[in-house]
Amino acid sequence: MINPDRLLQRFLRYVRINTAADPQSQAYPSTESQRELGKMLADELTQMGLTDVVLDEHAVVTATVPSTIDGTAPTVALVAHMDTSPEAPSESIDPQVVESYSGGDIPLPSGNAITVAGCPDLEKMIGHTLVTTDGSTLLGGDDKAGVAIIMELAETLVENPHLPHGPVRIVLTCDEEIGHGTDKLDLQKLDATVAYTIDGGGQGIIDVETFSADAMTLIFRGHNIHPAIAKDRMVNSLRAASDFAASLPRDSETPETTDGRDGFIHLHDIVGGVGQTRVELILRSFDSEQLSVYADKVRQLAEQATAAWPGMQLECEVRRQYRNLADGLAKLPESVSLAEQAFENLGLPCQTAIVRGGTDGSQLTEKGLPTPNLSSGQHNIHSVLEFASLDEMVISANHLVELLKLWSEKRV
Repeated sequence: MINPDRLLQRFLRYVRINTAADPQSQAYPSTESQRELGKMLADELTQMGLTDVVLDEHAVVTATVPSTIDGTAPTVALVAHMDTSPEAPSESIDPQVVESYSGGDIPLPSGNAITVAGCPDLEKMIGHTLVTTDGSTLLGGDDKAGVAIIMELAETLVENPHLPHGPVRIVLTCDEEIGHGTDKLDLQKLDATVAYTIDGGGQGIIDVETFSADAMTLIFRGHNIHPAIAKDRMVNSLRAASDFAASLPRDSETPETTDGRDGFIHLHDIVGGVGQTRVELILRSFDSEQLSVYADKVRQLAEQATAAWPGMQLECEVRRQYRNLADGLAKLPESVSLAEQAFENLGLPCQTAIVRGGTDGSQLTEKGLPTPNLSSGQHNIHSVLEFASLDEMVISANHLVELLKLWSEKRV
C-alpha cells in the first residue's frame, strides 16, 4: 500500500527546510521556519481531500482522516514534530540518497564518513535506500522521518477507503526539541483515546519508558570594568562559571559516561562575558525523584564556585520538562499490546525498549493521553552523520496501517 518513491520525495522535501528550534526564543513557535513547513504540510493535507485541516496560530497542524468502519471505534492520534535539534548545524541541508546500500563505511561530500564502527546497525541495512547528510549538517530525520511517514500514511488511507480504521487524528507539533512540543495542544479538542509518536530510531522498537527530565539555568553575575582599572573592582563571572563547570562530575553522571538506566547531569551551553554568564544544563533520570538530587548537587557546586569570588552573585532556576512514560502507559495496556500485535500480524519482530530521552509522548502521557513512541528509521540523530533508512520508514508506515486496523476492531 505504501508508495516508497512518494515517501522518499516527501522526506527530501521536508528536510531541506531548516526548522531548528531556538531555546532562547520566547516566541511560539521559536522559529518561523517551523510555520513555513507547517503551511506546506497543511496545504498537502488539504490537497489530499481532508476537510478539517488546521494550521493554528502556533503553527501546529491538525487534521482528521475520517473513519471507514461502521460503529464507533477509538480515535487514534499520530504525532510527529516539525522542529529539529539546535545542537548541530542545520543551514543549507543537502540530503544524499544512497540506493541499495552495499555495506561498509559511507563517505560523505564534506570528507566525513558514516562508519560501521560508529553505527553497527548499518550491518542490518544491506540493500536499503539510505538518506544521509552531506556531512556538514544534521539531516532532520528527527523527526521529519516521522512527519513524512504520517503524511504518506494519510494519503494512503485516503486513496484506499477499503482499509479499516477509526478516526485518525494527524498532529504535527513544534518545538519538541526544546521541551515545548505539547504546550499548545488542547487534548479535550483532540479527543483521542490513544496516541503514538512516530519519533524513534531503527525498526520494530516500541518505546515504553523514557527519562524524566528537568532543565536548569544558572546565571553568574559579576561586575565588568575596564581591565586597566580593574584591580579590586572587577568581578569576572566567567571565572566562577568556569570553576563551576570544572567541578561537575567527570567520570560518572554525564552523557559520555552513562548508558542503560543510568541518569546524568548534562552541561550543554555556556554564554556570557565578564559581567554575566549563563550556564544551561539538563537533568535526566528514569527515577523522577533523582532529578531533585541532581538539582541539589548542581546548586551546591554553583554556590561553592560563587563563594570563591567575592562580589559574585548567583541565580538558579529549575524547570520541569517531562516525566517517565511508563506510569501513564500502564493505564492503557492496549496502547502497547496492539502495537506488538500489529508487528506480529505482519510477521515482523519487535521489542519494547527504554529511550534515553523524551518525546512529545512523554508529556502527552503525563497529561492523560497514553502515547508510546514508535520507530521511524532514524539513526545518528542530532549529528552531522545523521541518516535515515527509507526501508525502515516504509515498514513503520505499513505497521501503522495494521495498528489502525486493530484499533478499529475496538468499540467505545
